[in-house]
Amino acid sequence: MAKRHTTISTGSIIMPSDSEQRIIAHLDLDSFFVSVEVLKNAALKGKPVIVGGRGDRGVVASCSYEARRYGVRSAMSIKLAKRLCPHALIVSGDMEDYSKYSRLVTDIIADKVPLYEKSSIDEFYIDMSGMDRFFNSELYIAELRHTIMNESGLPISYGLSKNKLISKVATGEAKPCGTLTVPQGQEKPFLHPLAIEKMPSVGDKTGTLLRQMGVETIGTLSQIPMEYLQNLLGKNGTELWKRSQGLDDAPVMPYVEQKSMGTESTFENDTIDVDFLHRNLARMVEQTAFEMRQQHRLTGCITVKIRYSDFNTLTKQMVIPYTSADHILLKKVKEIFTKLYDRRLLVRLVGIRFSHLIPGNYQIHLWEDTEEMINLYQAIDSVKNRFGEDILVRGAHASKGAVLDVRAAVKKIKGGGG
Repeated sequence: MAKRHTTISTGSIIMPSDSEQRIIAHLDLDSFFVSVEVLKNAALKGKPVIVGGRGDRGVVASCSYEARRYGVRSAMSIKLAKRLCPHALIVSGDMEDYSKYSRLVTDIIADKVPLYEKSSIDEFYIDMSGMDRFFNSELYIAELRHTIMNESGLPISYGLSKNKLISKVATGEAKPCGTLTVPQGQEKPFLHPLAIEKMPSVGDKTGTLLRQMGVETIGTLSQIPMEYLQNLLGKNGTELWKRSQGLDDAPVMPYVEQKSMGTESTFENDTIDVDFLHRNLARMVEQTAFEMRQQHRLTGCITVKIRYSDFNTLTKQMVIPYTSADHILLKKVKEIFTKLYDRRLLVRLVGIRFSHLIPGNYQIHLWEDTEEMINLYQAIDSVKNRFGEDILVRGAHASKGAVLDVRAAVKKIKGGGG
């Protein structure tokens, strides 16, 4: 794949040395899952490749640019993808490999820059503000990209500008395997000719609504009064207007691997009842995973804690592929617990902790699960949001009479009105 470097400018680019000027880079690994598969099997290079479930009921987790030319997109059903591109090569994914390469790239970035944000498994923001007093920022980020590609073998694109919004859009325009710098003062000339769908936060519904109004470009959107967009789309309308002007003051949030969430439970009576311990672990996993999904986070590391009746406390940790799915996390937690637990001793406390958190929406194993499984998780979270976490509980930890019953929950929704 050819490497491209582009600069938008009316002349040569010289980034001012004023330390007050923000310089933000956005890096995105191109077709990340597919790129990892190509590293593992060079025969896939240049072919229409789909990473996802092999059965018709599965969904597309990722696809190559060659497959995208036929209209294949992520989250599309495999059945439809095969209809659009019958000769596509379908590969079962390996989240463990993808997490490994994600961590490799993270380590390279962490070693080279003072402040970065890992916004997803394959995306990063870097705050380079003030660095021009010592380095040429554009040259520095280009060298960092070169290092990442050399050490990981993965293609990566970047955008460079004064804020996160412009840089992210620029990365999208630079792909595949390219770079794009938008210098100070050129934000509107860069943004305004682009289709409204290129604007982050403009989804299918909003895009369709705007196009029905005759709004096809970001430039046209920028000419609509903010008050009108606010009346039409609420708070999102105000934010959309600001973005159409190229305005974004969101900071790069420092990435801290050790940030975590978890819970623990101390029992009234010490116990060696393994079923009882498993039920408590299941309850804690479900509660914490739900909290992670609410905060749009994924975990890459699990810690299980056991405290015995003599107050001797043991913990065991396992690095896992990034996820926030109950059924995946519970399986791993039980696996750790089995290795850690000494059945001869009474247990006073058990606990779990999920760490190595990164931003990300619910990342189910798309190549293993069906659309029905994804829809089920979305439905369960929706019910819990509306009626409380206790309305649905997993059978593995349910008390008598409190079993997961989707039909009962649906009946309550219908009876509740609204």
